Amino acid sequence: MAQKGEQEGQGPLEALAVAARGQKGLPPVHLWNPPLCADIGLKIARDGSWWHQGAPIARPALVRLFASVLRRDPDGYFLVTPVEKVPIAVEDAPFLAVSMRESAGDLIFRTNLDDEVRVDADHPLRFEQGEAGGLKPYLRVRADLWALLTRALAYDLMERAETRQMNGREVMGVASGTHFFVMEDGGAPQQA
Repeated sequence: MAQKGEQEGQGPLEALAVAARGQKGLPPVHLWNPPLCADIGLKIARDGSWWHQGAPIARPALVRLFASVLRRDPDGYFLVTPVEKVPIAVEDAPFLAVSMRESAGDLIFRTNLDDEVRVDADHPLRFEQGEAGGLKPYLRVRADLWALLTRALAYDLMERAETRQMNGREVMGVASGTHFFVMEDGGAPQQA
């Protein structure tokens, strides 16, 4: 007998893809509260690749479809449709920022899934300590879903860093538009 969400002849991955289709734009996953389904072995690796039961998901369209129904809850990451909620392991961040450009003073990043994100108060940069002691920059893509900047892009971003006086002390950070993201304080945006 097929599990909930599966149809005759479909595995759990195909059933999830069918349930996620048919949406224009990003679906309102924050409004859905379906029952939790069994873990089917989904993972997003540190390098941004998506895996199912130990094998890479090779179809970019399927990865983009799954990313459109990705949600982070207090207890982890899930792919959410109106009828099911499937856990997915995320090694670091669900997205990877792979390119950066500047437009009218704003920084704009492109993710490994071709999302373009303009850095602003709703899409801030944040900085965490890396294992080797350096800073790891992240960009909020949407809701509580973040993109880790590639190493090369992190170096490019660090070259843009500047020092400013804020609250009586010198801080280092990165500007985008009218916002300034302080590296030492987790990147909380400040008005420039």
